[in-house]
Amino acid sequence: MAETSLTVRRKRHPGSVCKRSRAPVQPSAVHSPVARKRPSSGGEGPPAETPCSNDSEEDMFGDYDSFYGNDSLLAQVDDIEHKYLLDKNMDIKAAGEIILENLQSEIHQKKQDNFSSSENMVVLKADKEDAFQMNESDPVDSNQEPTESVLDDLPSSQLLYFEKMDELSSGSRISAVSERRSKCVNSSLDKIRSPSSFCPGAEHRNRPTDFSSDSECDLFKTESLKDHLKSAMTGNAKAQTLQVSKTKQLKEAVLSEEICVARKTIESSSVDRGPFYGLPSKVKDLFGQFRGIEMLYEWQHDCLMLESLQQRKNLIYSLPTSGGKTLVAEIIILQELLCRQKDVLMILPYVAIVQEKVRGLSSFGIELGFLVEEYAGSKGRLPPVKRRIKKSLYIATIEKGHALVNSLIETERIDDLGLVVVDELHMLGEGTRGATLEITLAKILYTSKNTQIIGMSATLNNVGDLQKFLQAEYYTNNFRPVELKEYVKIRDTIYAVDSKTENGFTFSRLLNFKYSSNLEKADPDHIIALVTEVIPKYSCLIFCPTKKNCENVASMVCKYLKKEFRAHREKEKQDLIKNLKNIGNGSICPVLKQTIPFGIAYHHSGLTNDERKSIEEAYSTGVLCLLACTATLAAGVNLPARRVILRAPYVANDFLKKNQYKQMIGRAGRAGIDSAGESILIVQEKDKHLVQDLVNSPLENCYSNLLLELTKGMQSLLLSLVGLKIAVTHEEVNNFMCNTLLGVQQQLLSKEKSLSEIIKDGLENLIEKGLLKGRISEKDHNSKSTLTVTPLGKATYKGSIDLAYCNLLYRELKKGLEGLILESNLHLLYLATPYDMTSNCSPDWMIYLRQFNQLSAAEQKVADIVGVPESFITKKASGQAIRKNVDSAVVNRLYLSFVLYALLKETNIWNVSEKFNMSRGYVQNLLNSAASFASCVLHFCEELEEFWVYKALLTELTKQLTYCVKTELIPLMEVAGVLEARAKQLYNAGYKTLAHLANANPETLVKMIEHLSRRQAKQIVSSAKMLLSEKAEALQEEVEELLKVPRDIPGTY
Repeated sequence: MAETSLTVRRKRHPGSVCKRSRAPVQPSAVHSPVARKRPSSGGEGPPAETPCSNDSEEDMFGDYDSFYGNDSLLAQVDDIEHKYLLDKNMDIKAAGEIILENLQSEIHQKKQDNFSSSENMVVLKADKEDAFQMNESDPVDSNQEPTESVLDDLPSSQLLYFEKMDELSSGSRISAVSERRSKCVNSSLDKIRSPSSFCPGAEHRNRPTDFSSDSECDLFKTESLKDHLKSAMTGNAKAQTLQVSKTKQLKEAVLSEEICVARKTIESSSVDRGPFYGLPSKVKDLFGQFRGIEMLYEWQHDCLMLESLQQRKNLIYSLPTSGGKTLVAEIIILQELLCRQKDVLMILPYVAIVQEKVRGLSSFGIELGFLVEEYAGSKGRLPPVKRRIKKSLYIATIEKGHALVNSLIETERIDDLGLVVVDELHMLGEGTRGATLEITLAKILYTSKNTQIIGMSATLNNVGDLQKFLQAEYYTNNFRPVELKEYVKIRDTIYAVDSKTENGFTFSRLLNFKYSSNLEKADPDHIIALVTEVIPKYSCLIFCPTKKNCENVASMVCKYLKKEFRAHREKEKQDLIKNLKNIGNGSICPVLKQTIPFGIAYHHSGLTNDERKSIEEAYSTGVLCLLACTATLAAGVNLPARRVILRAPYVANDFLKKNQYKQMIGRAGRAGIDSAGESILIVQEKDKHLVQDLVNSPLENCYSNLLLELTKGMQSLLLSLVGLKIAVTHEEVNNFMCNTLLGVQQQLLSKEKSLSEIIKDGLENLIEKGLLKGRISEKDHNSKSTLTVTPLGKATYKGSIDLAYCNLLYRELKKGLEGLILESNLHLLYLATPYDMTSNCSPDWMIYLRQFNQLSAAEQKVADIVGVPESFITKKASGQAIRKNVDSAVVNRLYLSFVLYALLKETNIWNVSEKFNMSRGYVQNLLNSAASFASCVLHFCEELEEFWVYKALLTELTKQLTYCVKTELIPLMEVAGVLEARAKQLYNAGYKTLAHLANANPETLVKMIEHLSRRQAKQIVSSAKMLLSEKAEALQEEVEELLKVPRDIPGTY
């Protein structure tokens, strides 16, 4: 068992190369085979010419001093053979043993004289327990039985001869010695060919050559030993030697063997579970190499050794932000993939975090032999490809995770999922996404008793309800690697947060910064004083209530900073500005152009994906030292800081919640870099009492959102329960609902309606909408009447379409069949424009009219078909009164279609955002949402035969919306984390395909691609290798499925 007094040492630069030391393997562990050379079939002498294909067997051996050239030896062989084989009462098995006994000494002598040295070939030698031992150039044991000694040294084809002799003598009976030796030889050959085969179920790509194929014989005839030796040696001489690096072979053998041991030990309840928590020691090395993590924190060790985890019980664990929760989850994931050989689903809250995690774990997948698949936006196959050999780690957003689980249930593969890990479990209580997460987990709990669920969060309060819902154990710890000091600033005084005092605050210090009258007016909250205490040497985050406030704060701070701040890493900051200009095709945000020279930038949803990624990378490497950001960064990618400042206790117009506050201040303090982290909340006098309540109050409770989000919550769940045949009667649905979080918390429901009545109303509503068929009666004897899903209902839940829009979508797709305009993709784009983005869209009517007039006659006809006549747009633009009613949702949706149409033509977000007078972040969000919705509409159409025509059209459109770049860049942008700007750089440098990237040298990439760090280069190459491997595996699976012989061929038995 590992020591409990574990400490942590983390490197300052996780990407840097370091020396690694393998942890000592425990004596009880199974050791790997040693490098030892198998005797060759020829003696020493001048190298022979390459034999031609028509060479005779005599030519191959005539000039060699070998068995065949030793007449006395072969004569003795013949005499002994005749003596024992002519005696019909003599057991043939015994004959073989005596032959071997008499020949053992001479064979050994000849081997020493004529065979080449045996230093480096791998020989797998079995002892009495069939364990593999690690020995270097072991001499033959003189005390060993002669038979065993000879069998150990003879080629496999000669061993087959003695096995046949045994079979002749004993019929179906096989001697214990022969059987054991046969197993040893066969497994040895397999493992020399494919080191990964040490573990059951591992991949066997190269089958061992059958050395006995040249020496076929009738089972009822006995072949001369001399002839057999000659033919066997001929076969051995002809056999090709596998060219494999011996070092690599040994490393792979060690890894495969440790996985095998780990799998056995992890299935037992023993506390001592192998070199690294039941995993190969290579895993520990990889964490050091890729993450700079050399040892685990004590709480991480304690958590991994929990009895509940070893018994595969569900677990919820909660620690402060940056406490190291993710590492524990990753170790548990690797145990499931490598040791238990099951697939794993990891659910994360945002697309950016999914992509970050895919990049981070692809390197592990390449090294350890599992697949990492991205399920975010429009990416991810449904159902996933069924793998026969390699296991998959699905990394998904909440919505895609739900769709994935539905597809596994429908194809009866849910038991293939061994583990589900949920990060930010508190999101169960957050709106639509919380309802979707609850539905997903409830389905897994109900349909699979073998799938383990692990949930983690930094902000949980009513854990009892969550434990009951997930049937889970609970582990918590207050550990933080870096101490967090909380402060509140009122006017120019800073108070420390202290729950022991009466009002929750104790005086700490006064700000020591001289303000001029002008500066006091510009910065009444003393933000400049607070940030200059830490930057540029250390990093700082300022959380602001709104996007506009972020930009204002960044501009204000850089205006009053001294010029010395510009000199800090000046060249790298200029490179960042140049990079941002390339992203914007020559355009750059004027605020960023002004602030970046001072090491300052803003970060919010108004940035494009490429801009956000560039700014995050610059902050992570210290080029930028201050970010003014919105609350979304707190729950997004990991960007810690020495000091976190909360500009005001508000998010937009809403007062800060305790969960949000904890998420934000949790970013303070970087493990391995800072000795402490600080958070400072700026408070106005009017908010003082509210803030006192905030810092001293407990975290908010987590409540079910199934009822609050009706069409995406309760009704969506009821429809999919019937559609997936999880529950098809009112009674079964009731039973299922009792096991949801809503069921656990049903005592909180209003007294007006019980849960059963709510369910009944929901089912009746679905029947009215034409999504379900059946009858719901109040009479008890009819409660078992079966419900079925209609084709429209099935298409709705499989496409993950909001029930509020499913009938509308169906009508519009049906109408499209009557006259789909295919001169351009505008009509299709209208059908793929998300309904839920129309409500917050306010068209600029002059721009609307200008864009309409630029359309061709056929494209203008699209507006007429969907219900927006030209006269309506003209009157709106000229400010005239409108008599005819036109649906505003349709008008707004067509306007957004124009934006998407312009995007696909220009593929430049900057130009389009200026053309439509929209923020580039809004345009980016529209594009991402449209790609996801197009994917949903595609799955919807696949379930309805009448919409067959849309399948091919929407497949291509989804791809265009997902990448929105020129066609040649799409293969590069499929790689996780490669966005448009990076794809252009790679393409221009000659990396034009996925194969180019997968086989690239990271060091060469760093030299050829501007602003690319070594760590990023390695991640790109690993992600490309993973994607290439995944595609190749999928094709291989398809080939094997096609070539598989059916079991039910007529006329066969």
